[in-house]
Amino acid sequence: MRSAVVVSFLVSVIILVSSCDRKRVYDEYKPVRGWHKDSIVSFELGSLDSSKVYDLFINIRNNNDFQFSNLFLITEIKFPQGKVISDTLEYEMTKPDGEWLGTGFGDVKDNKLWYKEDVRFDEPGKYRVTIQQAMRKNGEVEGIEELQGITHVGFRIEKSEN
Repeated sequence: MRSAVVVSFLVSVIILVSSCDRKRVYDEYKPVRGWHKDSIVSFELGSLDSSKVYDLFINIRNNNDFQFSNLFLITEIKFPQGKVISDTLEYEMTKPDGEWLGTGFGDVKDNKLWYKEDVRFDEPGKYRVTIQQAMRKNGEVEGIEELQGITHVGFRIEKSEN
């Protein structure tokens, strides 16, 4: 009897939480451990409504092992017909006093980072988004071989307000 009440409660909480996220179209995380400079995190997107406009986000989950105040990423969106859009992006990960940005308890923080806004997916077919870390220490040419402290990389699509 007690386990049925617990299961019922958990199902109710899951329904309540997921119904509050009406803007979400796509949301997926992939775990990373020692994010190698050549490791690419990719997300395959199914067909999206070409008449709608979307906002795109990169989600980063980090812990105290991340030793930097910013994060450099290289991203690509690969279109079904072969077009590719590449970007090199920089995100602030801390406040000026060194306090982590993002949400969460303890040493794990979730960061929802703006990627692109008001995007239309007007080519029929599957899209692919790739994300790669591009961190390097000041004054060094070679990138950081294994970036520590990033535990998950995610990609999110939301319905745009426009």
